[in-house]
Amino acid sequence: MDILEQPNFNKLYNPPQSSHKGQNGRLLVIGGSKLFHASIFFSADVASKIVDLVHFSSPANENNDLVRQKIKSGFWNGIVIDWSDIESYIAEDDCILIGPGMPRKAGKKLGDIDTSEVTDHLLKTYPNKRWVVDGGALQEVNPKLLNGNMIITPHHKEWEILIRKENRDRTNDKEDLLFYSKSHGNLTILLKGQVDIVCQGDEIIQVKGGNAGMTKGGTGDVLAGLVAALFCKNNAWLAATTASFVNKKAGDRLYQTVGPNFNASELIEAVPKTIPSVNSPAYSHNHKNSV
Repeated sequence: MDILEQPNFNKLYNPPQSSHKGQNGRLLVIGGSKLFHASIFFSADVASKIVDLVHFSSPANENNDLVRQKIKSGFWNGIVIDWSDIESYIAEDDCILIGPGMPRKAGKKLGDIDTSEVTDHLLKTYPNKRWVVDGGALQEVNPKLLNGNMIITPHHKEWEILIRKENRDRTNDKEDLLFYSKSHGNLTILLKGQVDIVCQGDEIIQVKGGNAGMTKGGTGDVLAGLVAALFCKNNAWLAATTASFVNKKAGDRLYQTVGPNFNASELIEAVPKTIPSVNSPAYSHNHKNSV
């Protein structure tokens, strides 16, 4: 497989100077539970640095209440919406990220939401929207609902779960990824690991980088939020490859100063320094030879 040396930042959507609020990306994040309420903060926070509007909602009402409390303390940039209004925001927003912090089947014993029921209903009802399926939603989804309008972001254990649902014997990641993507309408797959692999149809590429600091909880949620934010105004391949590259490079930037001793919040702050605006002085200085 080829290695991505650097994404083409020049192809990324760049907000026009004359634009106003809402024109440069509207993202809806669906996630959270009473056990895993922090995940959506990481996803939404990094996205808020890229898109104009970030909306959040959780099927777990107590999670929405918790988020509202955190917002009042100045913790997060975004708008919490009631679950009863979720479908109107799905219709209006550019992209939907579903899954960060949503419970797996074991969570149902604690009275949590039915992640598979929620995920399958929404993907079946809105198959033409841009979706990023991550975390609990990815583990519980009916794979027959995945299509070429979507990006999935599995780690290797989640990837094995998806393969088993297809009743397919494992061969190797490359063959499995190509087969799976094409059998789901050129679904975009970002397989997370020490080396990320991005696949879409016949295209497949490795993204190297990262370090031991990126094993911390929440860093995968940062990546999911970054993928979804970029997917609002860019195609799936560019969003997935760029997000993978930037997430790893942001981690490497931190590693140069503090070693592996950083967390997801610090990773979020490093992202804008790794993916500056095309019109900014920083871009002109650092990316003159970008291809």
